[in-house]
Amino acid sequence: MLEENETSTINARLPDPLTYSGAGSSTGSSAVQSGQSMGSGLSATKANQNAAILQASLDVSIQSKNQPLVLLLKSAIAGINQLLKPEFGDNAIEAAAGQDNTPDGTAGRIVSLSTGFFDAFKQQHPGENAGDVLTKFMDTIRSGFEQGAKEAQGILEGMGVLDGDIASNIGKTLELVRQGYADFESAQRYNLSGAPNAPPTTSPVSP
Repeated sequence: MLEENETSTINARLPDPLTYSGAGSSTGSSAVQSGQSMGSGLSATKANQNAAILQASLDVSIQSKNQPLVLLLKSAIAGINQLLKPEFGDNAIEAAAGQDNTPDGTAGRIVSLSTGFFDAFKQQHPGENAGDVLTKFMDTIRSGFEQGAKEAQGILEGMGVLDGDIASNIGKTLELVRQGYADFESAQRYNLSGAPNAPPTTSPVSP
């Protein structure tokens, strides 16, 4: 189960730059006395501080369980954008990365943002068989999603963090997106069948 405070590790403590710079140590003062310029000393200190901050940023990205889902969202949207580009131009779908980054929230946004282009897609294919257009659209967004998801997983695997809760959350998100696409396609094909009533749903459980 996901904990509500998963992202609290974002507030991870930055390493003390003095630990890396050696400022205030006897060796530091000796180096200055031996002729090292003040300018080069400050440059070295700055470089060490930057290194400490970069390492801390990497630690934070690994510790925060939901950050990989932000990467997955962005990569998936980028993949779908790439395949929609010939008909809708650059950045057809914009990702709102600052929202709910749980598996459910991430999957929901991927599905809703991508399937939201179906009406516009149909307008790009006038006179074609409606069923064929739906198939073409679903193939496009599914292929884009899988491409983006694969890229995100490759990045996380390269960082050595694609395991444990991160791998579990990624897997759940992929499953939810695929199910969301299947449900959307099923509903659209039901509508194309000309049936007068809405698709059958699971009967509610009696209290």
